[in-house]
Amino acid sequence: MGGKTQYWLLKTEPGEWSWDDQEANGGISKWDGVKNKQAQKYMKSMNVGDLCFFYHSGSKARRVVGVVSVAREWYTDDDGGGGAVDVKAVGEMRRAVDLAEMKKNEGLKGFGLFRQPRLSVVPVEKGFWDKICEIGGGFESDGGGDCDE
Repeated sequence: MGGKTQYWLLKTEPGEWSWDDQEANGGISKWDGVKNKQAQKYMKSMNVGDLCFFYHSGSKARRVVGVVSVAREWYTDDDGGGGAVDVKAVGEMRRAVDLAEMKKNEGLKGFGLFRQPRLSVVPVEKGFWDKICEIGGGFESDGGGDCDE
């Protein structure tokens, strides 16, 4: 803790866990079920306070819809033998940012989501974070569109 904020993108199928589910759950949930070793490695490097885009994946809804923060760092999950982090809802994007829109934006060239589209946890460089926030108009409770807590 106390280090520099890192930024991430967490993917979920809205039929399994949606932004509405996240908010209805009191805002805090266990982010688990990640089997890919690279994605788990990223999760293990998350720190309390890191910010994550909440991304709806699937064939109908590929878009950033909100922002969560890491509320609890990696821990062993007894349910499935894997691990998890806890995330807390920070705010819904003022305007969802669609994957197709991101791919057309020159400022997002080289974004990790495009290089590893199947990975469920992706690190986000600060410049990409800022650009996506700019496109989406920030998120609720961001203090006016800055997109940093």
